[in-house]
Amino acid sequence: MNLRSFTLHDQIQRNARLYGQRTAFVCDGHSVSHAQYAASAARMAAGLHAAGVVAGERVAILSHNSLAYLDLLGAAALLGAIIVPINWRLSADEVTFVLADTTPQVLIASPDLQPLVAAADLSTMRLFSTAADGAPWRALSGLYADGPPPAPAAINDDAGLAIVHTAAVGGRPRGALLSHRGLLAAAAKSVHVWSLTTADVGVGVLPLFHLAGIGLTLALLAAGGSTVVLPRFDPAAVVGVIEEQHGSVMGSFPPMLAAVLDAAAASGSALSTLRVVTGIDAPETLARFAEVQPGADFWVAYGQTETSGSISTSRYSDRPGSAGMPVEQHSLAIVDDEDQPVADGTIGEIVVRGPMVFSGYWNCEADNTFTFRGGWHHTGDMGRLDADGYLWYVGRSAAKELIKPGGENVYPAEVERALLEHPAVAEAVVFGVPDTQWGEAVKAVCVLAAGQQLVAEKLIEFVGQRIARYKKPKQVVFVASLPRTAAGAVDRAAVKAAHTGA
Repeated sequence: MNLRSFTLHDQIQRNARLYGQRTAFVCDGHSVSHAQYAASAARMAAGLHAAGVVAGERVAILSHNSLAYLDLLGAAALLGAIIVPINWRLSADEVTFVLADTTPQVLIASPDLQPLVAAADLSTMRLFSTAADGAPWRALSGLYADGPPPAPAAINDDAGLAIVHTAAVGGRPRGALLSHRGLLAAAAKSVHVWSLTTADVGVGVLPLFHLAGIGLTLALLAAGGSTVVLPRFDPAAVVGVIEEQHGSVMGSFPPMLAAVLDAAAASGSALSTLRVVTGIDAPETLARFAEVQPGADFWVAYGQTETSGSISTSRYSDRPGSAGMPVEQHSLAIVDDEDQPVADGTIGEIVVRGPMVFSGYWNCEADNTFTFRGGWHHTGDMGRLDADGYLWYVGRSAAKELIKPGGENVYPAEVERALLEHPAVAEAVVFGVPDTQWGEAVKAVCVLAAGQQLVAEKLIEFVGQRIARYKKPKQVVFVASLPRTAAGAVDRAAVKAAHTGA
Protein backbone atom coordinates (compact mmCIF):
# COMPACT_ATOMS: atom_id res chain seq x y z
CA MET A 1 0.00 0.00 0.00
CA ASN A 2 1.24 3.46 -0.90
CA LEU A 3 2.49 5.61 1.97
CA ARG A 4 0.10 8.37 0.89
CA SER A 5 -3.00 6.31 0.19
CA PHE A 6 -6.14 6.21 2.33
CA THR A 7 -8.84 3.66 1.48
CA LEU A 8 -12.35 2.99 2.68
CA HIS A 9 -10.93 0.25 4.89
CA ASP A 10 -8.73 2.88 6.55
CA GLN A 11 -11.81 5.05 7.06
CA ILE A 12 -13.73 2.22 8.71
CA GLN A 13 -10.80 1.41 10.99
CA ARG A 14 -10.40 5.07 11.92
CA ASN A 15 -14.07 5.29 12.85
CA ALA A 16 -13.82 2.13 14.95
CA ARG A 17 -11.00 3.72 16.95
CA LEU A 18 -12.41 7.23 17.30
CA TYR A 19 -16.16 6.61 17.41
CA GLY A 20 -16.26 2.93 18.34
CA GLN A 21 -19.32 3.00 20.57
CA ARG A 22 -21.27 5.53 18.54
CA THR A 23 -23.98 4.26 16.20
CA ALA A 24 -22.94 3.75 12.60
CA PHE A 25 -26.08 2.13 11.18
CA VAL A 26 -29.63 1.28 12.17
CA CYS A 27 -31.75 -1.13 10.12
CA ASP A 28 -35.01 -2.83 11.06
CA GLY A 29 -34.56 -1.74 14.64
CA HIS A 30 -31.06 -3.23 14.89
CA SER A 31 -28.30 -0.78 15.82
CA VAL A 32 -24.64 -1.29 14.86
CA SER A 33 -21.77 0.74 16.31
CA HIS A 34 -18.74 1.80 14.29
CA ALA A 35 -16.65 -0.82 16.08
CA GLN A 36 -19.25 -3.52 15.42
CA TYR A 37 -19.44 -2.50 11.77
CA ALA A 38 -15.67 -2.87 11.35
CA ALA A 39 -15.82 -6.31 12.97
CA SER A 40 -18.80 -7.46 10.89
CA ALA A 41 -17.21 -6.31 7.63
CA ALA A 42 -14.00 -8.14 8.59
CA ARG A 43 -15.95 -11.35 9.24
CA MET A 44 -17.55 -11.13 5.80
CA ALA A 45 -14.14 -10.39 4.29
CA ALA A 46 -12.81 -13.58 5.90
CA GLY A 47 -15.61 -15.58 4.32
CA LEU A 48 -15.08 -14.00 0.91
CA HIS A 49 -11.35 -14.61 1.20
CA ALA A 50 -12.03 -18.28 1.95
CA ALA A 51 -14.23 -18.35 -1.15
CA GLY A 52 -11.25 -17.21 -3.22
CA VAL A 53 -11.98 -13.50 -3.52
CA VAL A 54 -8.78 -11.45 -3.76
CA ALA A 55 -7.87 -7.92 -4.81
CA GLY A 56 -9.43 -6.93 -8.12
CA GLU A 57 -12.09 -9.69 -8.10
CA ARG A 58 -15.71 -8.63 -8.41
CA VAL A 59 -18.53 -9.44 -5.99
CA ALA A 60 -22.03 -8.63 -7.24
CA ILE A 61 -25.05 -7.87 -5.08
CA LEU A 62 -28.69 -7.78 -6.15
CA SER A 63 -30.54 -6.78 -3.03
CA HIS A 64 -32.61 -4.17 -1.28
CA ASN A 65 -30.86 -1.93 1.23
CA SER A 66 -29.63 -3.86 4.26
CA LEU A 67 -26.81 -4.08 6.78
CA ALA A 68 -25.34 -6.96 4.73
CA TYR A 69 -25.07 -4.58 1.77
CA LEU A 70 -22.90 -2.28 3.88
CA ASP A 71 -20.90 -5.20 5.27
CA LEU A 72 -20.07 -6.15 1.70
CA LEU A 73 -18.85 -2.64 0.96
CA GLY A 74 -16.52 -2.78 3.97
CA ALA A 75 -15.41 -6.34 3.23
CA ALA A 76 -14.53 -5.47 -0.35
CA ALA A 77 -12.53 -2.48 0.86
CA LEU A 78 -10.49 -4.72 3.15
CA LEU A 79 -9.82 -7.29 0.41
CA GLY A 80 -9.26 -4.82 -2.40
CA ALA A 81 -12.21 -6.41 -4.20
CA ILE A 82 -14.72 -4.53 -6.33
CA ILE A 83 -18.45 -4.60 -5.60
CA VAL A 84 -20.99 -4.60 -8.42
CA PRO A 85 -24.26 -3.20 -7.03
CA ILE A 86 -27.00 -4.22 -9.46
CA ASN A 87 -30.07 -2.09 -9.99
CA TRP A 88 -33.01 -4.34 -9.08
CA ARG A 89 -35.27 -2.26 -11.31
CA LEU A 90 -33.50 -3.58 -14.40
CA SER A 91 -34.99 -6.28 -16.58
CA ALA A 92 -33.69 -9.86 -16.45
CA ASP A 93 -31.87 -9.32 -19.76
CA GLU A 94 -30.14 -6.23 -18.40
CA VAL A 95 -29.11 -7.99 -15.19
CA THR A 96 -27.73 -10.86 -17.25
CA PHE A 97 -25.65 -8.38 -19.23
CA VAL A 98 -24.22 -6.74 -16.08
CA LEU A 99 -23.15 -10.15 -14.74
CA ALA A 100 -21.58 -11.17 -18.05
CA ASP A 101 -19.82 -7.82 -18.30
CA THR A 102 -18.21 -7.95 -14.85
CA THR A 103 -17.79 -11.74 -14.36
CA PRO A 104 -18.15 -11.68 -10.55
CA GLN A 105 -16.76 -14.52 -8.50
CA VAL A 106 -19.55 -14.20 -5.93
CA LEU A 107 -23.19 -13.16 -6.33
CA ILE A 108 -25.37 -12.19 -3.36
CA ALA A 109 -29.10 -11.85 -4.06
CA SER A 110 -32.38 -11.41 -2.22
CA PRO A 111 -34.80 -14.33 -2.79
CA ASP A 112 -37.42 -12.09 -4.41
CA LEU A 113 -34.85 -10.82 -6.92
CA GLN A 114 -33.24 -14.16 -7.81
CA PRO A 115 -35.60 -14.70 -10.79
CA LEU A 116 -33.78 -11.80 -12.47
CA VAL A 117 -30.66 -13.98 -12.83
CA ALA A 118 -32.44 -17.13 -14.02
CA ALA A 119 -31.11 -16.73 -17.57
CA ALA A 120 -27.55 -15.78 -16.55
CA ASP A 121 -24.59 -18.13 -16.62
CA LEU A 122 -23.97 -18.62 -12.90
CA SER A 123 -21.67 -21.63 -13.27
CA THR A 124 -18.52 -19.74 -12.29
CA MET A 125 -20.07 -17.88 -9.35
CA ARG A 126 -20.58 -18.74 -5.72
CA LEU A 127 -24.19 -17.93 -4.91
CA PHE A 128 -25.44 -16.57 -1.59
CA SER A 129 -28.99 -15.71 -0.63
CA THR A 130 -29.85 -13.04 1.92
CA ALA A 131 -32.32 -15.55 3.38
CA ALA A 132 -32.15 -19.30 4.06
CA ASP A 133 -30.40 -21.98 2.02
CA GLY A 134 -32.05 -23.24 -1.12
CA ALA A 135 -29.96 -24.90 -3.80
CA PRO A 136 -28.01 -23.58 -5.61
CA TRP A 137 -28.07 -20.66 -3.15
CA ARG A 138 -26.34 -20.79 0.24
CA ALA A 139 -27.44 -18.65 3.16
CA LEU A 140 -25.48 -15.42 3.40
CA SER A 141 -25.04 -15.97 7.11
CA GLY A 142 -22.58 -18.75 6.23
CA LEU A 143 -20.33 -16.23 4.49
CA TYR A 144 -19.43 -14.58 7.81
CA ALA A 145 -16.34 -16.36 9.17
CA ASP A 146 -14.91 -16.22 12.67
CA GLY A 147 -11.22 -16.09 13.43
CA PRO A 148 -8.52 -13.62 12.40
CA PRO A 149 -9.52 -11.45 9.42
CA PRO A 150 -7.35 -11.50 6.30
CA ALA A 151 -4.59 -8.90 6.04
CA PRO A 152 -5.69 -5.69 4.30
CA ALA A 153 -4.97 -5.81 0.57
CA ALA A 154 -1.84 -4.03 -0.60
CA ILE A 155 -3.72 -1.57 -2.79
CA ASN A 156 -3.53 2.15 -3.38
CA ASP A 157 -6.50 4.46 -3.10
CA ASP A 158 -6.77 4.63 -6.89
CA ALA A 159 -7.83 0.96 -6.86
CA GLY A 160 -11.39 0.21 -7.90
CA LEU A 161 -14.03 -0.14 -5.19
CA ALA A 162 -17.28 -0.32 -7.17
CA ILE A 163 -18.53 -0.79 -10.71
CA VAL A 164 -21.81 1.07 -11.14
CA HIS A 165 -23.51 0.61 -14.49
CA THR A 166 -24.80 3.77 -16.08
CA ALA A 167 -27.50 4.21 -18.67
CA ALA A 168 -26.91 2.71 -22.10
CA VAL A 169 -25.64 5.28 -24.61
CA GLY A 170 -25.38 2.79 -27.44
CA GLY A 171 -28.00 0.32 -26.31
CA ARG A 172 -26.02 -1.41 -23.54
CA PRO A 173 -25.09 -0.06 -20.10
CA ARG A 174 -21.48 0.81 -19.30
CA GLY A 175 -19.89 0.02 -15.96
CA ALA A 176 -18.23 3.04 -14.38
CA LEU A 177 -15.25 1.94 -12.25
CA LEU A 178 -15.16 4.10 -9.12
CA SER A 179 -12.05 4.23 -6.96
CA HIS A 180 -11.54 4.52 -3.21
CA ARG A 181 -9.99 7.93 -3.84
CA GLY A 182 -12.94 9.22 -5.84
CA LEU A 183 -15.65 8.01 -3.49
CA LEU A 184 -13.81 9.23 -0.38
CA ALA A 185 -13.12 12.59 -2.01
CA ALA A 186 -16.85 12.91 -2.72
CA ALA A 187 -17.63 11.99 0.89
CA ALA A 188 -15.14 14.54 2.24
CA LYS A 189 -16.66 17.19 -0.02
CA SER A 190 -20.11 16.49 1.43
CA VAL A 191 -18.79 16.61 5.01
CA HIS A 192 -17.31 20.01 4.25
CA VAL A 193 -20.18 21.69 2.40
CA TRP A 194 -22.90 20.40 4.73
CA SER A 195 -20.82 20.76 7.94
CA LEU A 196 -21.56 17.15 8.89
CA THR A 197 -20.62 15.97 12.39
CA THR A 198 -20.91 12.85 14.52
CA ALA A 199 -24.35 14.09 15.56
CA ASP A 200 -25.81 13.86 12.05
CA VAL A 201 -28.18 11.06 11.13
CA GLY A 202 -28.68 10.13 7.48
CA VAL A 203 -32.05 8.98 6.21
CA GLY A 204 -30.82 6.04 4.12
CA VAL A 205 -33.73 5.77 1.74
CA LEU A 206 -31.95 6.00 -1.62
CA PRO A 207 -31.10 2.56 -3.03
CA LEU A 208 -27.52 1.46 -2.48
CA PHE A 209 -27.26 0.34 -6.11
CA HIS A 210 -27.43 4.06 -6.93
CA LEU A 211 -24.36 6.28 -6.57
CA ALA A 212 -26.40 8.82 -4.64
CA GLY A 213 -27.29 6.16 -2.05
CA ILE A 214 -23.69 4.98 -1.71
CA GLY A 215 -22.36 8.53 -1.63
CA LEU A 216 -24.68 9.78 1.10
CA THR A 217 -23.89 6.75 3.25
CA LEU A 218 -20.14 7.27 2.85
CA ALA A 219 -20.50 10.95 3.69
CA LEU A 220 -22.15 10.16 7.04
CA LEU A 221 -19.52 7.48 7.63
CA ALA A 222 -16.72 9.96 6.94
CA ALA A 223 -18.22 12.34 9.50
CA GLY A 224 -18.49 9.62 12.13
CA GLY A 225 -22.26 10.01 12.00
CA SER A 226 -24.92 7.36 11.48
CA THR A 227 -27.36 6.23 8.81
CA VAL A 228 -30.79 4.70 9.30
CA VAL A 229 -31.04 2.18 6.46
CA LEU A 230 -34.49 1.77 4.92
CA PRO A 231 -35.04 -1.21 2.58
CA ARG A 232 -37.42 0.77 0.38
CA PHE A 233 -38.83 4.26 0.08
CA ASP A 234 -41.81 4.69 2.36
CA PRO A 235 -42.83 8.32 3.05
CA ALA A 236 -44.33 7.53 6.46
CA ALA A 237 -41.18 5.59 7.45
CA VAL A 238 -39.02 8.53 6.39
CA VAL A 239 -41.05 10.88 8.57
CA GLY A 240 -40.69 8.37 11.41
CA VAL A 241 -36.89 8.34 11.07
CA ILE A 242 -36.80 12.12 11.14
CA GLU A 243 -39.10 12.36 14.15
CA GLU A 244 -37.93 9.40 16.22
CA GLN A 245 -34.25 9.14 15.30
CA HIS A 246 -33.56 12.80 14.55
CA GLY A 247 -32.80 12.29 10.89
CA SER A 248 -30.94 15.33 9.63
CA VAL A 249 -29.66 14.55 6.11
CA MET A 250 -31.54 13.05 3.17
CA GLY A 251 -31.19 12.60 -0.57
CA SER A 252 -34.27 12.96 -2.77
CA PHE A 253 -35.43 12.66 -6.35
CA PRO A 254 -38.94 13.42 -7.65
CA PRO A 255 -41.52 12.59 -6.39
CA MET A 256 -39.94 11.58 -3.04
CA LEU A 257 -39.83 14.95 -1.27
CA ALA A 258 -43.42 15.78 -2.18
CA ALA A 259 -44.53 12.40 -0.78
CA VAL A 260 -42.58 13.02 2.43
CA LEU A 261 -44.20 16.43 2.80
CA ASP A 262 -47.62 14.83 2.36
CA ALA A 263 -46.82 12.20 5.00
CA ALA A 264 -45.50 14.89 7.36
CA ALA A 265 -48.69 16.91 6.97
CA ALA A 266 -50.79 13.82 7.65
CA SER A 267 -48.87 13.05 10.86
CA GLY A 268 -48.46 16.63 12.02
CA SER A 269 -44.66 16.49 11.74
CA ALA A 270 -42.63 19.66 11.25
CA LEU A 271 -39.57 17.66 10.16
CA SER A 272 -37.75 19.74 12.75
CA THR A 273 -34.40 17.87 12.80
CA LEU A 274 -34.03 17.69 9.02
CA ARG A 275 -31.46 20.28 7.97
CA VAL A 276 -30.02 19.05 4.64
CA VAL A 277 -31.85 17.63 1.63
CA THR A 278 -29.95 17.19 -1.61
CA GLY A 279 -31.07 16.22 -5.10
CA ILE A 280 -33.38 17.67 -7.70
CA ASP A 281 -36.99 18.80 -7.54
CA ALA A 282 -39.51 21.26 -8.89
CA PRO A 283 -39.53 24.87 -7.59
CA GLU A 284 -43.08 24.38 -6.28
CA THR A 285 -42.01 21.44 -4.12
CA LEU A 286 -38.96 23.33 -2.87
CA ALA A 287 -41.10 26.32 -1.92
CA ARG A 288 -43.42 24.02 0.01
CA PHE A 289 -40.45 22.39 1.73
CA ALA A 290 -39.11 25.82 2.78
CA GLU A 291 -42.47 26.64 4.36
CA VAL A 292 -42.64 23.38 6.31
CA GLN A 293 -39.03 23.44 7.53
CA PRO A 294 -37.50 26.92 7.09
CA GLY A 295 -34.44 25.83 9.06
CA ALA A 296 -33.43 23.29 6.43
CA ASP A 297 -31.57 23.82 3.16
CA PHE A 298 -32.19 22.11 -0.15
CA TRP A 299 -28.88 21.63 -1.94
CA VAL A 300 -28.95 21.52 -5.73
CA ALA A 301 -26.12 19.83 -7.54
CA TYR A 302 -24.70 18.61 -10.82
CA GLY A 303 -22.92 15.31 -11.03
CA GLN A 304 -23.00 11.89 -12.57
CA THR A 305 -21.89 8.38 -11.71
CA GLU A 306 -18.65 9.09 -13.54
CA THR A 307 -17.79 11.94 -11.14
CA SER A 308 -18.37 9.82 -7.99
CA GLY A 309 -20.92 12.38 -6.81
CA SER A 310 -21.79 16.06 -7.12
CA ILE A 311 -19.13 18.09 -8.91
CA SER A 312 -21.00 21.34 -8.29
CA THR A 313 -23.42 22.22 -5.51
CA SER A 314 -24.95 25.04 -3.48
CA ARG A 315 -28.09 25.89 -1.57
CA TYR A 316 -31.02 26.26 -3.93
CA SER A 317 -31.68 29.69 -2.42
CA ASP A 318 -28.18 30.92 -3.33
CA ARG A 319 -28.88 31.00 -7.05
CA PRO A 320 -32.29 29.45 -7.94
CA GLY A 321 -32.16 27.56 -11.20
CA SER A 322 -28.41 26.95 -11.15
CA ALA A 323 -26.61 23.71 -10.34
CA GLY A 324 -24.37 25.40 -7.79
CA MET A 325 -20.67 26.23 -7.79
CA PRO A 326 -17.86 23.81 -8.69
CA VAL A 327 -16.61 21.95 -5.62
CA GLU A 328 -13.18 22.55 -4.14
CA GLN A 329 -10.03 20.80 -5.42
CA HIS A 330 -11.66 20.10 -8.78
CA SER A 331 -11.52 21.90 -12.10
CA LEU A 332 -14.70 22.39 -14.12
CA ALA A 333 -14.74 24.08 -17.51
CA ILE A 334 -17.05 24.65 -20.45
CA VAL A 335 -15.64 23.86 -23.88
CA ASP A 336 -16.77 24.11 -27.48
CA ASP A 337 -16.84 21.40 -30.17
CA GLU A 338 -13.06 21.78 -30.59
CA ASP A 339 -12.53 21.30 -26.83
CA GLN A 340 -11.53 24.95 -26.43
CA PRO A 341 -12.70 26.97 -23.38
CA VAL A 342 -15.61 29.33 -24.00
CA ALA A 343 -16.45 32.67 -22.42
CA ASP A 344 -18.69 33.01 -19.38
CA GLY A 345 -22.33 32.74 -20.37
CA THR A 346 -21.58 30.66 -23.47
CA ILE A 347 -23.09 27.18 -23.69
CA GLY A 348 -20.73 24.27 -24.22
CA GLU A 349 -19.86 20.83 -22.92
CA ILE A 350 -19.11 20.43 -19.20
CA VAL A 351 -15.66 18.91 -18.63
CA VAL A 352 -14.14 17.98 -15.27
CA ARG A 353 -10.75 17.18 -13.79
CA GLY A 354 -9.91 16.08 -10.23
CA PRO A 355 -9.80 13.14 -7.79
CA MET A 356 -13.53 12.41 -8.01
CA VAL A 357 -13.33 11.52 -11.72
CA PHE A 358 -13.87 7.80 -12.28
CA SER A 359 -11.21 5.38 -13.49
CA GLY A 360 -12.99 4.55 -16.73
CA TYR A 361 -15.71 2.36 -18.22
CA TRP A 362 -15.25 -1.35 -17.60
CA ASN A 363 -14.24 -3.18 -20.80
CA CYS A 364 -14.75 -0.04 -22.93
CA GLU A 365 -11.29 1.21 -23.88
CA ALA A 366 -12.45 3.07 -26.99
CA ASP A 367 -15.06 4.93 -24.95
CA ASN A 368 -12.42 5.77 -22.33
CA THR A 369 -10.07 7.23 -24.93
CA PHE A 370 -12.86 9.44 -26.22
CA THR A 371 -14.20 10.42 -22.79
CA PHE A 372 -10.79 11.33 -21.31
CA ARG A 373 -9.41 13.17 -24.35
CA GLY A 374 -7.30 16.22 -23.68
CA GLY A 375 -6.81 15.40 -20.02
CA TRP A 376 -10.44 16.10 -19.07
CA HIS A 377 -13.47 13.93 -18.37
CA HIS A 378 -16.00 14.90 -21.01
CA THR A 379 -19.41 14.56 -19.38
CA GLY A 380 -21.48 14.76 -22.55
CA ASP A 381 -23.65 17.31 -20.76
CA MET A 382 -24.10 20.92 -21.81
CA GLY A 383 -23.99 23.94 -19.56
CA ARG A 384 -22.67 27.43 -18.97
CA LEU A 385 -20.85 29.27 -16.20
CA ASP A 386 -22.08 32.71 -15.18
CA ALA A 387 -19.82 35.58 -14.17
CA ASP A 388 -19.95 34.50 -10.51
CA GLY A 389 -18.89 30.94 -11.27
CA TYR A 390 -22.28 29.22 -10.89
CA LEU A 391 -22.93 26.32 -13.24
CA TRP A 392 -26.16 26.30 -15.21
CA TYR A 393 -27.09 22.94 -16.62
CA VAL A 394 -28.60 23.25 -20.08
CA GLY A 395 -29.10 19.73 -21.40
CA ARG A 396 -27.36 16.82 -23.02
CA SER A 397 -25.14 16.84 -26.05
CA ALA A 398 -26.49 15.27 -29.22
CA ALA A 399 -24.21 12.28 -28.64
CA LYS A 400 -25.56 11.74 -25.15
CA GLU A 401 -29.16 12.84 -25.00
CA LEU A 402 -30.31 11.65 -21.60
CA ILE A 403 -33.70 11.41 -19.90
CA LYS A 404 -33.93 11.42 -16.10
CA PRO A 405 -37.29 10.15 -14.81
CA GLY A 406 -37.18 10.27 -11.01
CA GLY A 407 -33.39 10.64 -10.95
CA GLU A 408 -32.69 7.51 -13.03
CA ASN A 409 -30.77 7.67 -16.32
CA VAL A 410 -32.41 6.62 -19.58
CA TYR A 411 -30.80 6.95 -22.99
CA PRO A 412 -33.13 7.24 -26.01
CA ALA A 413 -31.08 4.76 -28.06
CA GLU A 414 -31.82 1.98 -25.57
CA VAL A 415 -35.58 2.63 -25.61
CA GLU A 416 -35.62 3.02 -29.38
CA ARG A 417 -33.91 -0.35 -29.77
CA ALA A 418 -36.61 -1.98 -27.64
CA LEU A 419 -39.39 -0.24 -29.59
CA LEU A 420 -37.98 -1.42 -32.91
CA GLU A 421 -38.04 -5.03 -31.71
CA HIS A 422 -41.83 -4.87 -32.09
CA PRO A 423 -42.68 -6.11 -35.60
CA ALA A 424 -45.29 -3.38 -36.07
CA VAL A 425 -42.86 -0.48 -35.48
CA ALA A 426 -40.84 0.81 -38.43
CA GLU A 427 -39.24 3.92 -36.92
CA ALA A 428 -39.04 5.49 -33.48
CA VAL A 429 -37.67 8.64 -31.87
CA VAL A 430 -37.47 8.88 -28.08
CA PHE A 431 -36.85 11.98 -25.98
CA GLY A 432 -37.64 13.47 -22.59
CA VAL A 433 -40.54 15.77 -21.77
CA PRO A 434 -41.34 17.68 -18.56
CA ASP A 435 -43.38 15.69 -16.06
CA THR A 436 -44.93 17.05 -12.86
CA GLN A 437 -44.59 13.77 -10.96
CA TRP A 438 -41.17 12.46 -12.05
CA GLY A 439 -39.47 15.64 -13.25
CA GLU A 440 -39.01 14.19 -16.71
CA ALA A 441 -40.81 11.44 -18.62
CA VAL A 442 -39.98 9.25 -21.61
CA LYS A 443 -41.93 10.00 -24.78
CA ALA A 444 -41.82 8.06 -28.06
CA VAL A 445 -42.92 9.13 -31.52
CA CYS A 446 -43.33 6.08 -33.74
CA VAL A 447 -44.10 5.22 -37.36
CA LEU A 448 -45.86 1.89 -37.88
CA ALA A 449 -44.95 -0.51 -40.65
CA ALA A 450 -47.27 -0.58 -43.66
CA GLY A 451 -50.60 -2.20 -42.86
CA GLN A 452 -49.88 -2.48 -39.11
CA GLN A 453 -52.09 -1.30 -36.27
CA LEU A 454 -51.09 -0.95 -32.62
CA VAL A 455 -52.34 0.85 -29.53
CA ALA A 456 -49.95 2.82 -27.35
CA GLU A 457 -50.65 0.83 -24.20
CA LYS A 458 -49.67 -2.46 -25.85
CA LEU A 459 -46.42 -1.01 -27.15
CA ILE A 460 -45.54 0.52 -23.77
CA GLU A 461 -46.06 -2.86 -22.09
CA PHE A 462 -44.00 -4.59 -24.80
CA VAL A 463 -41.05 -2.29 -24.04
CA GLY A 464 -41.50 -2.74 -20.29
CA GLN A 465 -40.99 -6.48 -20.71
CA ARG A 466 -37.59 -5.99 -22.39
CA ILE A 467 -35.87 -3.25 -20.43
CA ALA A 468 -36.30 -1.81 -16.95
CA ARG A 469 -39.86 -0.63 -16.50
CA TYR A 470 -38.79 2.86 -15.49
CA LYS A 471 -37.30 3.18 -18.99
CA LYS A 472 -40.52 2.41 -20.87
CA PRO A 473 -42.30 5.35 -22.52
CA LYS A 474 -44.94 7.09 -20.49
CA GLN A 475 -46.33 8.55 -23.71
CA VAL A 476 -46.43 7.13 -27.25
CA VAL A 477 -47.57 9.05 -30.32
CA PHE A 478 -48.07 7.41 -33.73
CA VAL A 479 -47.38 9.49 -36.85
CA ALA A 480 -47.49 8.77 -40.57
CA SER A 481 -43.89 9.86 -41.12
CA LEU A 482 -40.94 11.56 -39.45
CA PRO A 483 -39.28 14.76 -40.69
CA ARG A 484 -35.94 14.35 -42.46
CA THR A 485 -32.79 16.40 -42.81
CA ALA A 486 -31.36 17.29 -46.22
CA ALA A 487 -29.15 14.21 -45.91
CA GLY A 488 -32.18 11.99 -45.40
CA ALA A 489 -31.66 11.25 -41.70
CA VAL A 490 -34.47 11.59 -39.19
CA ASP A 491 -34.51 15.17 -37.89
CA ARG A 492 -34.62 14.42 -34.17
CA ALA A 493 -34.68 18.08 -33.19
CA ALA A 494 -37.72 18.69 -35.38
CA VAL A 495 -39.52 15.66 -33.93
CA LYS A 496 -38.83 16.83 -30.40
CA ALA A 497 -39.90 20.41 -31.15
CA ALA A 498 -43.16 19.22 -32.72
CA HIS A 499 -44.09 16.79 -29.94
CA THR A 500 -42.78 18.24 -26.67
CA GLY A 501 -45.83 19.15 -24.65
CA ALA A 502 -48.11 17.54 -27.21
